[in-house]
Amino acid sequence: MGGFFNPEKGVWAALSTMVDVCGLSILWLLLCIPVVTAGPASAALYYAVVKCVRPGEPGAFGAFFHSFRENFKTGALATLVCVLAAVPLACGVAIMWANHRASDAGAVLFVAYCVALVLPLGVLCWLFPLLGRFTFGVKHLFLTAFQLTVGHLPTTAAVVVLTVLAAVPSAIYWWPALFLPALAALAASLLFERVFRRYAPELANGQEESDDE
Repeated sequence: MGGFFNPEKGVWAALSTMVDVCGLSILWLLLCIPVVTAGPASAALYYAVVKCVRPGEPGAFGAFFHSFRENFKTGALATLVCVLAAVPLACGVAIMWANHRASDAGAVLFVAYCVALVLPLGVLCWLFPLLGRFTFGVKHLFLTAFQLTVGHLPTTAAVVVLTVLAAVPSAIYWWPALFLPALAALAASLLFERVFRRYAPELANGQEESDDE
């Protein structure tokens, strides 16, 4: 029975993880509302998941706010760049979708455009986990995200699909958004951390890497 009441084991550990997953997801959603803070919030979510949720350590919310403060400036600037880039890409999707039933060529172009979107979406998927784990200036952050996107295409494609699968139900129904953001970050970290450790082996020992612009 002693193990049952141990807060670090069994049902209590599971409940603690559930609280962290739901709490971090809600925090991320709230901090994404101003839009410009979505980047630092995403970096903070990834950092808290890797540092606390995955190893089952306490202090997830403290880790979240620490990362949010540390990465606010760079993350906000990167978010603005992403928003500016997203406008023409979204217009392209709307145009292709409007014409995709007009002819077979239109359908092929729509599919080709969606496949091509893997690259910019891949950069977006790498961007803020990188910021959560390393220290970057905006220019070097985008450059590194692009290099990893192209250099690790299978990982990029997998995380893009994972992100879409988490985003679609969260956009259609409200309740998956209460836990899917942190779960998606957790699943993505299983892929990203293997890549990060290839370039920064010290991360395996819990150390942080700095890389200024």
